[in-house]
Amino acid sequence: MDKIQINGGRQLKGEVLISGAKNAALPLIASSILVDGVSTFENVPRLMDISSIQMLLEDLGALCEFKGHTFTVNASGIDKIEAEYELVRKMRASILVLGPLVARFGRAKVSMPGGCAIGARPVNMHLSGLEALGATISIAGGYIEATAKGGLTGNEIYFDIPTVTGTENLMMAAVLAKGQTKLRNAAREPEIVCLADALNRMGANITGAGTPIIIIEGVSRLHGANCRVIPDRIETGTFMVAAAATMGDVLIRDCIPDHLGGVINKLRATGAIVDAFEDRIHIKGSEIIKNIDIKTLPYPGFPTDMQAQFMALMTIAQGNSVIHESIFENRFIHANELLRMGADIKISGGNIANVRGVSHLQGAPVMASDLRASASLVIAALIAQGTTVISRVYHMDRGYESIEKKFEGLGADIKRISS
Repeated sequence: MDKIQINGGRQLKGEVLISGAKNAALPLIASSILVDGVSTFENVPRLMDISSIQMLLEDLGALCEFKGHTFTVNASGIDKIEAEYELVRKMRASILVLGPLVARFGRAKVSMPGGCAIGARPVNMHLSGLEALGATISIAGGYIEATAKGGLTGNEIYFDIPTVTGTENLMMAAVLAKGQTKLRNAAREPEIVCLADALNRMGANITGAGTPIIIIEGVSRLHGANCRVIPDRIETGTFMVAAAATMGDVLIRDCIPDHLGGVINKLRATGAIVDAFEDRIHIKGSEIIKNIDIKTLPYPGFPTDMQAQFMALMTIAQGNSVIHESIFENRFIHANELLRMGADIKISGGNIANVRGVSHLQGAPVMASDLRASASLVIAALIAQGTTVISRVYHMDRGYESIEKKFEGLGADIKRISS
């Protein structure tokens, strides 16, 4: 397996371009199942997860073409309603094919999903929502089977807690349901809005995306459309934190600052200078990094996907910081790797990290445990004294396009070691 080697101590300087958002691209590509024809998606990042969903769609019978950053799907030839374990186990987002398959074909059989080891992330709200729309659900042998012989029927669905993939799955299922569906306490992430906009371009009738109540008026069919993936707000945030941590001076282009209000405010509180424009962010790090407290919350709160990166930053901040992870359990695995680099972190109650800033980190061999943990280790390595080698970087390849090349372009001493 590949590794990343970083010699720390260099300030990041220059410009970096942000790729399309993986978490927006995956549901958009899954939505192509709803169309008996061709759908085209632009600004799609070239990532392992995109390759995984391409293989899944092709196994179902769709024709896919990925040229540059344009992904085209012809779903007219889909002749299979089973998403098999070997294809689904690599990526939790594979559950997103469940709703579209049931909506279009009246039946689906999808393996229970796999993915990062950062908590259970159950799919019970996906299933109860499909039942509310009239589907019959059974689980056996590690597979979810959903059947709606007469098609789905609109209904009112309430989420106990906001769920991004649950909102996306049920929104896709409801677009072809008879009548109106109302999703209450829906997730509000920008990726939800991106999916709703794309579905509307395909002929759906969705209002309220980006608010807690989404209303879907069912239509009889969708048609192909050309849709664009929004910039990756988590990649943007990762480069912002890296610039602040290295006392750098970085211009981040092709991003949407409005999607990162919580991250920008917290970075400013650390002493960084952040200037946000329509589609770019200029950030200059401070020589003195102030400690801050963080609690992860559903959007528009502080994103759980930025928690690990901020923990790396707080390891060298002045004073003590408290990081409260309220979204997922088991999402402090990266703390043990930061300890190997000299960080002072104590975990209490499983979801609260007390971080005492130290004068410096020291390079060490470390291991990534999930996608965002890998990003935190890259940031820690950039500020550490000496050399850090990060193993299991396949996690990082799931969500960051050419990250080592982008950091190298900012002056980092970073290289990939291929096994």
